[in-house]
Amino acid sequence: MKADPENFPESLADALAGLQRLIRRRLRAGTTGPSLRGAEVDLLRLVVDRPGIRVSEAAKELYLAGNSVSTLVNRLAGEGFLIRETDPADRRAARLLSTPAADARLRDWRQRRGVLVRGQVARLDAADRAALEAALPALRKLAANLHEEAEDS
Repeated sequence: MKADPENFPESLADALAGLQRLIRRRLRAGTTGPSLRGAEVDLLRLVVDRPGIRVSEAAKELYLAGNSVSTLVNRLAGEGFLIRETDPADRRAARLLSTPAADARLRDWRQRRGVLVRGQVARLDAADRAALEAALPALRKLAANLHEEAEDS
């Protein structure tokens, strides 16, 4: 069934947000330890992927206010997932590093997410799987456009 062109952008955004929310909810149910909110997971993923990132860079990358990221950093540091250290190149700035606990948590999260999504994709028929695969380049371009536009504003 083809979407109404006028409502397609809203339907797409709703479907993507709903999918992300459902994946996070399912993964949260099987997690041990403190519960992490979406923004906290996003920050942890960023720090694991870019060790030593500054708080200000993380805020820019996540499109969050610096004080919001500082709040997330304080919570994650308190839970033993992040280390905030002074940047030797600029003593006024802080660099972020993940802890072994964060690395293990994210490894587990990524593994369980892969199992969950693979299992759900396998339940789809071949045509639906092909449609999702064909949509990936367009979704990546949409994300890149949104990212680029956000950096320009």
